[in-house]
Amino acid sequence: MCDSTNATPREAAESAPRAVEGAAVDPISLVPVDEVRITTLVDNTFDALLTSDARATRTGFGPAATPVGVFEAGHTSVGLMAEHGFSALLTVRRGERETTLLFDSGLSPTAMVSNADRLEIDLTTIQGVVLSHGHFDHAGGLAGMAGRLGPNKMPMVLHPEVWTRRRLLSPGGEYEMPTLSRRALTGEGFDVIERRQPSLLVDGSVLITGEIDRTTDFEHGMPAHHQAWTGAEWRHDPLVIDDQAIVVHLRGHGLVVLTGCGHAGVVNILRHAQRLTSVDRVHAVIGGLHLSGPAFEPVIAPTVAALTELAPQLIAPGHCTGWRAQHTLAAALPNAWLPSSSGTTYHLTST
Repeated sequence: MCDSTNATPREAAESAPRAVEGAAVDPISLVPVDEVRITTLVDNTFDALLTSDARATRTGFGPAATPVGVFEAGHTSVGLMAEHGFSALLTVRRGERETTLLFDSGLSPTAMVSNADRLEIDLTTIQGVVLSHGHFDHAGGLAGMAGRLGPNKMPMVLHPEVWTRRRLLSPGGEYEMPTLSRRALTGEGFDVIERRQPSLLVDGSVLITGEIDRTTDFEHGMPAHHQAWTGAEWRHDPLVIDDQAIVVHLRGHGLVVLTGCGHAGVVNILRHAQRLTSVDRVHAVIGGLHLSGPAFEPVIAPTVAALTELAPQLIAPGHCTGWRAQHTLAAALPNAWLPSSSGTTYHLTST
């Protein structure tokens, strides 16, 4: 998905950063929270040997309860599922009150719900769903989620461009990605809420960024082979304009930012969050940073430099970040960087 190709002048202009200076004209007052817990339900990796610490609880192999006839006892232990997709649970606590949202749902209909079962998470207790963007590796698990909800309605916040048809071109041909269906989602019981602008959820303590300002001079988005159908023609889609993130203000520590793929560029996302909230300090960054592949590897150095300057206390890149970026981030931010893995819960508290 990330091979570089030559872009036309028009395509280059479309992906150029837009200058945005100063504080937001109407800054958002994001209510601070006392605790944030983020559980990675689906990621590209699962490592059962990772050890827990004060910041992250890891999941290893479960009990030997899965029937497999090749073993003497007829059972074996299994871990969690990993796939090229991303899904996370976000729980925020304000005083004694907790609220949990699902952010993306992974690639397949089964991985997210299967991992939730193994983690003993009841998906019917979730209060809402947020979709980072319309790519299929973040939305496939909605089918499994719908099966758990039954007749219950579930609010879902997303950008109206998630329904966009998209394809990838390669020397071997073209691949049209599965496109989300609004009719199907509403038929499954999701109450779809389309928003281009920032949204405040959970009594003003969870911010959905909406469309993200592109202000850096190095995060140019998807290469020319990523295209969208306009209704009349296929056209280069560099921005993936429906890409959005979740932002929470952890009391006394700063912003906690959760990304899906980070197609807008993680530095653009963080600066946008700072500008919207007027909170300068970035405490934690978790999720996909989309720095994998030839088209994005040149962006690693300036991205890591900017993240080093922001100095988050925790950074757990996953999904589409790529191994080169992971190694670079681990070297540059050794005290903040944590490896991501399906089944990890990150604990962030105001104390």
